[in-house]
Amino acid sequence: MNKQSIVFTGGGSAGHVTPNIAIINELSKDEWKVHYIGSKKGIEKELITKMGLPYCGISSGKLRRYIDAENVKDIFRVLKGIIEARSLLKKLNPMLVFSKGGFVSVPVVIAARSLRIPIYIHESDLTPGLANKISQRFATKIFTSFEEAAKHFPANKTVVIGSPIRKEIFSGDKERGRKYLGFTNERPILTVMGGSLGAKKINETVRASLQELTAKYQVVHLCGKGQKDDSLDNTTSYRQFEYVNEELPDILAATDTIVTRGGSNAIFEFLAMKIPMLIVPLTKKQSRGDQILNAEDFTKKGYSLTLDEEKLTKNSLIQSLENLEKNRENIIRKMQTSPMGDALSVLIKEIQSNR
Repeated sequence: MNKQSIVFTGGGSAGHVTPNIAIINELSKDEWKVHYIGSKKGIEKELITKMGLPYCGISSGKLRRYIDAENVKDIFRVLKGIIEARSLLKKLNPMLVFSKGGFVSVPVVIAARSLRIPIYIHESDLTPGLANKISQRFATKIFTSFEEAAKHFPANKTVVIGSPIRKEIFSGDKERGRKYLGFTNERPILTVMGGSLGAKKINETVRASLQELTAKYQVVHLCGKGQKDDSLDNTTSYRQFEYVNEELPDILAATDTIVTRGGSNAIFEFLAMKIPMLIVPLTKKQSRGDQILNAEDFTKKGYSLTLDEEKLTKNSLIQSLENLEKNRENIIRKMQTSPMGDALSVLIKEIQSNR
């Protein structure tokens, strides 16, 4: 059987990469030759090359919604990226480009359109990011996680499917996770995740609250690259990591409660795993406000509680976690009745239809 070539793109944060990984892992190696185009130094390069997949880095400029002197330089970076992506696509000759968004995806999508290559894009958030706003006009099909997001795209090529969730996230073992962390069965495990890039305010507040937190929980803290505090390495009932990969399914299997950012892919995974969550979304100063909307939607549906970062203190963190535990049974019940679809299977079927 002849292998078909497919190109994935998306980057800037793990949230723009993990859904691609979920899809890639379900594609038959006997039928598909997978390539990835990302930035030259982004987290996508680290995650994809670890999988042993062919990775091509291109120039990319940050897409800003505000006036900045760097915008002029970035226009030329994007143009260079389009030229580089077009050259790569002509060589790879894929039957489809699948884009998960992030600024690096725009040059790839534009280049694919110029070569008449079909383009699928997926939008995870309640409102589209700037990259997907630009890419929508070039896309053949558009998929969204939220029904509300579909309203921002052309109805004739948009389908609401939910978020593609990595199957391996369900493969974890609770006991193996506890053993890896050095934790016991005596107290529940609280996992704190600030996202792949970390979260300074969350990290500082968690560390300031360790005495109270470790009195009730065993705490695993995924604090982000370069944000580990070595002075806390020997703290009882506390483990910290910059980032975990292979061990994550085991850690999540052992997790009872989670503190997380409001990135769509992450919160949909925790919803699927029925882990009660306290969402601390990025502020509007740090982002375009997408995580705030995601958090509001999940809290409204009863899947989580939300604590705005502006209100995040030692006391508010402890109080919010207490409220979460009081509502634990109701939250899990709501999660169990969630009308989540199998987005991953839908996307695989759509991709296979292009063969």
